[in-house]
Amino acid sequence: MQILEIITHLFDDLLALLQAGGAILWVILVATIIMWTLILERYTFYYLQYPRLHQKLLAQWQQRDDHNSWIARKIREYVVAETNGLLVRHLLPIRTLTTLLPLLGLLGTVTGMIQVFDVLAIFGTGNARGLAQGISQALITTMAGLTAALSGLYFSALLDRRAEYETRRLAHKMRLQ
Repeated sequence: MQILEIITHLFDDLLALLQAGGAILWVILVATIIMWTLILERYTFYYLQYPRLHQKLLAQWQQRDDHNSWIARKIREYVVAETNGLLVRHLLPIRTLTTLLPLLGLLGTVTGMIQVFDVLAIFGTGNARGLAQGISQALITTMAGLTAALSGLYFSALLDRRAEYETRRLAHKMRLQ
């Protein structure tokens, strides 16, 4: 029963944070979920699916009698290019989201500061709670956008390097003999 209470408390805290961050924080959350879904899909592909595909392609290449003709070179180029296409799939959307997330955080900052200025225009400096709410929204969205982007940026770079490495590795193993 205690674990359920902890989970409920964490969920309530998360919901309160999302409400304090405003609508932009919800957009940041959705973009972050999409980005991490794509990152996890890529890792699943690289570590579970690609090794079998790699072995299959090499076995097909080694079964060929001819590795030096013009046709063999074109087949090799085609296989490497097609495999590279599989390896880099979803990397552009991941990079795009890592670029977009700080901008969404900035948008949240601007909307929070607009809220502060609206409170100032209506109540002057006498409404500290209204001012704090706008400033809080601005800071929460900035933090969320930057944190999500930094985590995605690191893994995006790792995935880019892995795709380049695997493409070079396949091309090398299918080298002309």
